[in-house]
Parts: sequence; structure tokens; C-alpha cells
Amino acid sequence: MNFSEVFKLSSLLCKFSPDGKYLASCVQYRLVVRDASTLQILQLYTCLDQIQHLEWSADSLFILCALYKRGLVQVWSLEQPEWHCKIDEGSAGLVASCWGPDGRHILNTTEFHLRITVWSLCTKSVSYIKYPKACQQGITFTRDGRYLALAERRDCRDYVSIFVCSDWQLLRHFDTDTQDLAGIEWAPNGCVLAVWDSCLEYKVLLYSLDGRLLSAFCAYEWSLGIKAVAWSPSSQFLAIGSYDGKVRILNHVTWKMITEFGHPATVNNPKIVVYKEAEKSPPLGHLAFPPPRAVAGPLTSSESKYEIASMPVSLQTLKPAADRANPRIGVGALAFSPDNYFLATRNGHVPNAVWIWDIRKLRLLAVLEQLCAVRAFQWGPQQPRLAICTGGSKVYLWSPAGCVSVQVPGEGDFQVLSLCWHPSGDSLALLSKDHFCLCFLEMEEGVHTAFGQRGDCT
Repeated sequence: MNFSEVFKLSSLLCKFSPDGKYLASCVQYRLVVRDASTLQILQLYTCLDQIQHLEWSADSLFILCALYKRGLVQVWSLEQPEWHCKIDEGSAGLVASCWGPDGRHILNTTEFHLRITVWSLCTKSVSYIKYPKACQQGITFTRDGRYLALAERRDCRDYVSIFVCSDWQLLRHFDTDTQDLAGIEWAPNGCVLAVWDSCLEYKVLLYSLDGRLLSAFCAYEWSLGIKAVAWSPSSQFLAIGSYDGKVRILNHVTWKMITEFGHPATVNNPKIVVYKEAEKSPPLGHLAFPPPRAVAGPLTSSESKYEIASMPVSLQTLKPAADRANPRIGVGALAFSPDNYFLATRNGHVPNAVWIWDIRKLRLLAVLEQLCAVRAFQWGPQQPRLAICTGGSKVYLWSPAGCVSVQVPGEGDFQVLSLCWHPSGDSLALLSKDHFCLCFLEMEEGVHTAFGQRGDCT
């Protein structure tokens, strides 16, 4: 496993192009485009103000930079560096911006969610969509790019409108049986739209493309409800993370619950592997009493390894503050592996742990308990390989063969706050507050060495 040198970064804005050839990063008001393999700078663009959002077009030919403070969007071309586009929303302001699936239209959401403006880069035409709802996830495209589903709020009721992306014509418009719609998401196959209510009411609604209600699911009432929702890549399962600390799995045939996964603080099943992160003891010759000031660093800079815990295992729990909003309870992060075999979850009540479930057998497979709270995790795009970061100077990788803790080299303490995979799965970008670097993973032989032949699972 190799690491690149460290580069400057602002606002955690660093993204690979969809084709995997380029890497875009932002440093204040500058946009830097590098070759993803050599990291040589290919283009350097200067925006009018600090960049607050960055997004590649689907064909990797254009880059969108949103400057929300100024209500501006600037678009840059890789093929024609001298060409650029500026979209000014004026007094309407700007709170969100994204590409259309064709990479030639831009959807801007104005302040107070008064409307969405659809701009065409080809014809310079403008279309307007009224009444978009301000919610967690109010806009979603089908994976084939044919349809857009938009959550709307008008006359104190929730609605969903489905548009055809080729000409932005309205295809379907229907109301939803929700008190306060919180999010919508298409199944990967584009056949079913999941709609869920706010945390105050547990309700998931499943609609067909023509607006028919296929099913409604409610696990319980009179308590905080849904916190996160995720489709499996095959569209066969819908995972629902709830504030009661459980994940419920719905099947695509009857849309009924087939199982629910709890997240107990004590694990005592011998079939479950619990990996506990532990600090590595320094070699005896390297001990210094007392440690020099220059050498002594924060706890996060010390190396660590994974140890397989013996049963039963008690996981570190966090008592939520009952008198504060948004309590740290419930399953707020969940993601399926690209092969549909595994589901990774995190429960706010046990902040240091990641649970990995075997979807084929519908059981808990492994638990990874870190020394610090888990900030983010993400599956590799090509194979079941999970990357985890905790805000320290290490990155953690899990595969069915085992797991590994890797120290990020370099001077100072590189605190990994977020990460993103290269589309090939051969590397990933590690992002800190002001810097980023690339971690290059070895190919199949190297993966076997890193994961399969270390008896201590380090």
C-alpha cells in the first residue's frame, strides 16, 4: 500500500471524475484538475469567490463549481480550457446546484426553495420547476438518467412530480400520504420510488413509475422513526435504519419485512468475529523515559492494529443527551457492498463500531470497534472492500478475508475526516481539513497479502 504526497485542499472538496481519469480539488477559489494516476496538474481554473460545491458532469468533460455566497455557478471545460460558463441567479440566491444526467443541463435551487431553474448549456434555454421542498433528499434521478423525481410542498401537503429528463416535461404528479416528507430515492433499476416521512412518524411509501402506491411500511408508532434509508445495488432489498437502533430489510417481491438487525452493546455469538483496534506497543529499544517533547504527539498519531476479541464482548456505548435535539441514537449510516453480499451499519448509541451483516445468510458477520468514533465509511466500487475513517491519522480497510489498520505517513498529524474511492477501486482519496492525499492499494496479489496472510489481522 502506497501513499502520494500531501496536497492542499479546502472544504473537503475533492472528487474523481466518473471515467476515473481525473481528480478535481479546490483550494479556496482555485479549481485544480490533476491526472488521477500521476497527480500531475493538467488544468488550473480561478473562480470569482470561494468554491462551496464541486461536481463532475456524467461524461467527465465539464466541472461545476457553485459559489453559494454569490449566487453563482461557474462551469469549466476540460476539452476547451478557454471556454467557461457563468450562471447568476441574481436576487433569487442559490442554495443547491447539480448536473442533469446528460451533463448539459444544470439544476439550481434558489433560496427558500422557491423554485428550481434548469439551465441548458447547449441552447441557453431556461426552464422553471416550482414548489421544490426543502428536505434531506428532495431530488433524485434514475440511474439510466431518464427520469427525475422531485419532492414538492404546496398547500401544506407533500407531492412528488416525475419529469422526463430529455425535455423536462412533467410525466406524473401525485400526492404522498406523508405528514412531513423527508426524502425520496429511486431503486437502482428505476422501477420503484421510495418515499419516507420525517423522524416524527415512521412511514415508508413505495411508488411505481406511474405514481401507483405499491406498499406502505410502518414498524412502530409514537416514537422517533426513520433515520436513514438505502437500496441494495440489485434493487432487491431496501434497508431502513431507525432511531430504535435496528435495521429493517424489506424485500422487492412483497415489500414486507424479511428480517431486522439489532445492534446490542454486548456480542456473545462465537460465529461473529469482533475486531478491536488496539495500540501497538513500541519496540523496547525505542522507549524513552520521559519521551522527548518533539516526539511526544497526540494519541491519534500512534500506530494501531486489530485484535480478535474473545466472547463475550462489551462494546463502548454513549449515553445520549435527552435534553438536546438530534440525539446520537439510532442507525444513521448504512450501505450495501457493490456485490449485494454485505451491509455495513453504524449505530449512534455505539459510535466506535461498524457492524457488517451477511445479506445472503441474514446474520451478523463481523463488528469492528475503533478507538475513536467512526466518522465515515464507504464501500469500494468494484469489490466488497470497506474503508473507514475516525478523524485520526489512520485509514481502516475490511474485506471478507480480514481487516487492516494503516497509518498515513508524513510529517504532522494527518487527520482523515472523509474519503472517496477511485471508480476502479484501486485507490482512494483521504481528506483532512486542509489537505488530501491518495492511498494506492495493491492489486489482487497485494490484497491477498494485506488481508489474508496476517495472522494478527493488523
